[in-house]
Amino acid sequence: MQNFEYCTPTRLIFGQGVIARLPEELGRIGKKVLLTYGGGSIKKIGLYQKVLELLQGFEITELPGIQPNPRYDPSVLDGVRLCKEHGIEVILSVGGGSVLDCSKAIAAGACYEGDPWDLISYKVKASKALPIVDILTLAATGCEYDCGGVISRTETNDKIGYIDPLLFPVCSFLDPTYTFTVPPTQTAAGIADAMNHSLEQYFCEDATLMNDGFCEAGLKSLMVNGKACLKNPEDYTARAEMMFVCTLACNNIMSLGNSASGWPMHGIEHALSGYYDITHGEGLAIITPRWMQHILSERTLPRFVKYGVNVFGINPALPEMEIAQRAIAATHAFFEEIGIPMHLREVGIGPERIGEMAHHIAVNEGLEHAYVPLTEKDITQILLASM
Repeated sequence: MQNFEYCTPTRLIFGQGVIARLPEELGRIGKKVLLTYGGGSIKKIGLYQKVLELLQGFEITELPGIQPNPRYDPSVLDGVRLCKEHGIEVILSVGGGSVLDCSKAIAAGACYEGDPWDLISYKVKASKALPIVDILTLAATGCEYDCGGVISRTETNDKIGYIDPLLFPVCSFLDPTYTFTVPPTQTAAGIADAMNHSLEQYFCEDATLMNDGFCEAGLKSLMVNGKACLKNPEDYTARAEMMFVCTLACNNIMSLGNSASGWPMHGIEHALSGYYDITHGEGLAIITPRWMQHILSERTLPRFVKYGVNVFGINPALPEMEIAQRAIAATHAFFEEIGIPMHLREVGIGPERIGEMAHHIAVNEGLEHAYVPLTEKDITQILLASM
């Protein structure tokens, strides 16, 4: 078991109607608020108007239009500018993971006098950040309970995971009813994203029985409750448990004491959505079974056997290699069952830039240090197998 240090300062306020506590919680921090949100879904479900009603007496500045795979330019830069112009004291992120990711980068950039990309690219360490409160409307990324986010810079095809302990939200409001109207495609992508967070932590060299149990239970819960959400979008119990698992899946609680995995599937997918702006969860689902197949060997076989037996209930009496192959096939089949396109060509990615992307990943993502080290040749083979 590895040494670790762990602290999660974010308060989770979970359940139906908890948004009523927003004025009290926000008022502890400040009155000058930057309200960040995306393409308007919060207006369709009435949440935007509810927030404005609750925050009468607060000074609200708005930053709308934050896109999936949030952009450094314009969203982060616009948010930083607005914070400085209006003396913003707290950022209120209302929406999904992309809005919150963007808000985290803004929070750090607003307290820095140089180019905010210096912080995102780790050229400079932030010394301060604005406090963040969020109201989540999509169960997927887990960024409501961690200190990281992913920012895209389209002109350089960079998609960088920006992590800093200063970026934990102060508190996160999690009301599962706000996820009732999430479209099936986004619900499925959220399931795949959260499952992949668990898988990235599960496939490592040194793991504990407790952490394996965390990950296995999370995966089974996401598959059962995810399908229930797709069958009945207003199934509160299923939506609530899915939201809770997504929240836990990415704040490292499932891997305390484990050796690092390197998060290779995320490393590969970041290039796919950085180059082609595809949906993150869909890209992960496409890559996952191909990465599994590529790294399957005598060394990794015990992990795949445990995964197949404990997550999918595969007969442990079968030959180990057969268990592993069935587990990989079951992973692919589940993603296909919930409606995710399982080939890169289905999401508009052809073979033309495979070599370029593989080189970009090999240079920038550090996958030579992953659970199974990946070279540029390995990455190319995984991408080609995903076509």
